[in-house]
Amino acid sequence: MIIAKNIVFRSVLLLIAIISGAHSYKILGIFPSMLKSHFFVGNSLMKGLAEKGHEVTMISPFPEKIKLKNYRDIVTPNILNIFKDHTNNTISLRDNNFVESLKEVYTLGMIISNSTLSESSVQELLASREKFDVVVCEVFVTDALFGIAEHFNAPLIGVSTFGARLWNTDLVGSPTPLSYMPSDFLPHSQHMTLYQRIENLIYNSVDYYLYTFHHLPIQEDLFRRYFPNSKQGLDKVRKNTALVLLNSHVSLGKPRPYMPNMIEVGGMHINRKHNSSALPSEVKKFLDEAKDGAIYFSMGSGLKSSSIPKEKRDAILATFKSLKQRVLWKFEDKSLPVKSDNLFISDWFPQQEILAHPNVKIFITHGGLLSTLESIYVGKPIIGIPMFGDQFMNMGRSVSEGYGIALDYKKLNRQTFSAAINEMLINPKYAKKSQVVSKRYRDQPLEPMELATYWVEYIARHKGASHLHCAGQDLSFIEYHNIDAILVVFVVILTVVLLISFISFKLVKYLIPKKNTKVIKVKEN
Repeated sequence: MIIAKNIVFRSVLLLIAIISGAHSYKILGIFPSMLKSHFFVGNSLMKGLAEKGHEVTMISPFPEKIKLKNYRDIVTPNILNIFKDHTNNTISLRDNNFVESLKEVYTLGMIISNSTLSESSVQELLASREKFDVVVCEVFVTDALFGIAEHFNAPLIGVSTFGARLWNTDLVGSPTPLSYMPSDFLPHSQHMTLYQRIENLIYNSVDYYLYTFHHLPIQEDLFRRYFPNSKQGLDKVRKNTALVLLNSHVSLGKPRPYMPNMIEVGGMHINRKHNSSALPSEVKKFLDEAKDGAIYFSMGSGLKSSSIPKEKRDAILATFKSLKQRVLWKFEDKSLPVKSDNLFISDWFPQQEILAHPNVKIFITHGGLLSTLESIYVGKPIIGIPMFGDQFMNMGRSVSEGYGIALDYKKLNRQTFSAAINEMLINPKYAKKSQVVSKRYRDQPLEPMELATYWVEYIARHKGASHLHCAGQDLSFIEYHNIDAILVVFVVILTVVLLISFISFKLVKYLIPKKNTKVIKVKEN
């Protein structure tokens, strides 16, 4: 049934392409993040567009090792050197409070924006007279980079490696009802208690204030510095975004309102044709011979397991050593002091291929959205140790859905770690539920990559598709929320009430006759 659906929808898209007229577009991609996981999402989209015959230019710190057809790299290596120290200190960010965490993210966005725009390779591109049909830019608090789209007079498409949040929803005007949409920094479900809604209101209000009055002014300064001849401000450029592609899907989260130019393409980077023979020979042998199953542990590309404090690292090692299952641990220091026969460490693993291996039973992760998507696609349950940002929300969702167990990093020790692993190994409900969610996620009329490339081409075909622009983007905060209208109505009603009260008082005073009062004089003796 699903295959039949896919064939029908692909045929429809092919027919649309034929009617519209097949055309090759020049597309500029901007994915400057030093996090390779974020780059993989953008890179997969750019490669997909190149494979369809479009001329792709990619600005990023990670050039292709093998030259690809229709694909050109504009390399920005400076950000990698800047980020080295940040990567080593990422674990410590777990101790920051909410406000400190947000400021850290916004500082990172400023560094990435400035580093990218100051690169000689980028400056040479800006000085050229090249023409692009569309500019595709990662949305990650690097708003000043959106000026590149205006510079080339091309429609702007945003790609978010996260789900919907303030950074990207306000680009196209998608609403975020705080009554049932919890902050990324909170593990709440959509059914919040009164206390949780108050907490959510406070978190989102602080987030909005810092974003609007702290982050955006900094990005505006960078925008003016690098694009002094801009005909419009950064705010106008942002709100003219033609399309936003989200790395999320409703099957993994909860329904929420979207504008028609905000499209979910979660998992478009996932390889749909897993092949265990693609695994390195040592890794393949290690997993193939894991008769009791295997566990994969990775804290992602932005966190270094080698930075975990010794006390917690020893607890993790002791737990792994006590297991009969084999363990693959992405650990960046090969001189790990304590090793075990059932432990395989490496500073890099082909994650998708490992998760797809039938002997892998559990994925221990930081709860990042990319890792969560990859795990769910192959139907593997997860144990999460969220450290930052949306990782708390992702793990909260996995727990409520029944395919995950969340651990508090501050309380992580051998007892809590062992208990979580043993619970997931013994209780089959987690594996069963992950298979249910996987089936639900896979049941889509179109593969995410096909959907993403279709919409990029749609925006290029329709020169920015201004007919999708939300009128709410042209309103001020006061106008959008009808504050001025509510105040006028309130003043009018109050005036009428006061006027009626005044007239009524006067009428009552006039109509009710005064009682005659007689003065009785007392005779003096």
